[in-house]
Amino acid sequence: MSSLASIILDKGFTVSGSDERQSANTERLVAEGARVHIGQKVSHLDGTEDLVVYNAAIKEDNPDRVDAAKRGIPAVTRAEFLGKLMQNYGTPIGISGTHGKTSTTGMISEIIMAAGLDPTLSLGGVLPSIGSTARDGGREYFVFEACEYTNSFLSFFPKIAVILNIEEDHLDFFKDINDIRNSFRRFAELLPSDGTLVMNGEISNPGEITGNLKGSLLTYGFDPAFDYYADSVTYDNEGHPSFICHEKATGLAFPVTLSLTGRHNVSNSLAAIAAARKLGISHEVIADALKNCSGSKRRFEKRGELNGALIIDDFAHHPSEIKATLTAARNLPHHDLWVVFQPHTYTRTKAFLHEFAEALSMADHIILTDVYPAREEDIYGCNSVNLYEEIKKLGADIRYIKDFKEIENCLKTNCTKNDLLITMGAGNVVNIADSLTAK
Repeated sequence: MSSLASIILDKGFTVSGSDERQSANTERLVAEGARVHIGQKVSHLDGTEDLVVYNAAIKEDNPDRVDAAKRGIPAVTRAEFLGKLMQNYGTPIGISGTHGKTSTTGMISEIIMAAGLDPTLSLGGVLPSIGSTARDGGREYFVFEACEYTNSFLSFFPKIAVILNIEEDHLDFFKDINDIRNSFRRFAELLPSDGTLVMNGEISNPGEITGNLKGSLLTYGFDPAFDYYADSVTYDNEGHPSFICHEKATGLAFPVTLSLTGRHNVSNSLAAIAAARKLGISHEVIADALKNCSGSKRRFEKRGELNGALIIDDFAHHPSEIKATLTAARNLPHHDLWVVFQPHTYTRTKAFLHEFAEALSMADHIILTDVYPAREEDIYGCNSVNLYEEIKKLGADIRYIKDFKEIENCLKTNCTKNDLLITMGAGNVVNIADSLTAK
């Protein structure tokens, strides 16, 4: 929502909105000229609005939605608005997948900007090079994240579509993995005949996704059978990978070094490379842009130190993401690995209880705090206490601490020189990293 607000503000429109709590995003929007209300218990409409846009978390009984209906003000979903917006651009580029959307959108954005193509951008996280989640550029390239939740991405009109991976998630909306795969198939079918699907070749039963594809297909991964593949992967002492990227159609092979960490980002970068090459961008520009791409905020973001221990903040909130982050952490020299984890939504915690426990047990020490409920209430019979007990069964060193200040005191006492500390989750657990690294 914040990225769309930024783009519309840049185009000269008057924008107002509300959020449950103040944040860096709301403060940034105010600085950009938006009128922001904190709290959503009453309507903030004054009758001058031409359109109301709401996201998937905003239900029908929201006061603004109720008031808009009474006043006859048109109201559309965020996805519908984004879909209409991208129809004004020649080449909309949508990045989808259960994991890695923001990181990959950032990579593609950096490459296109480095090529001087002046893209309009809409990201799910702050891209450091632009200091925002959005950029209002020219009318040819529109790069955006395409989220599957509530089938939002089925309202879009991509010319190039990327599918990074397909796994179980958002089971408060989807029935099961087959339901999720069906949605990604429908997303691929949105492509026109002159469109291109860039898809991870390691997705199981790929024909189920691409069977009705009208456009062309580019695959990527670590197998030489794919259109773009990586080999000779190595890591430096900060966990940054280097590899050789192969372009099967031309026989081109060129070295790539990332400033991001982990094997999962090698895979993400291959998707970015494939999309960029489809746009005709040279491999030299691509490699240089990827080397300088520092990633988005809250994606394995180095924040500072505590008692000589490195602090990293990460957005991971799904078991696969946690495994990828902690696997990447192994490539950094450290003594003990501490993880402060805040589960995100009760339904996700319940659906992946054992998987969360197994993934988190990769750390030496775990501090678990309460579930960040987002749009949910604690009515599902599963919360942080249940996850604590599941982790305890695996013999891991686990503490359950509700209060953030108490967590900070625990870390100040127990984290020592050369340890590695990761604050992890999609909620406000980042506040702990903020507090520990505050000057």
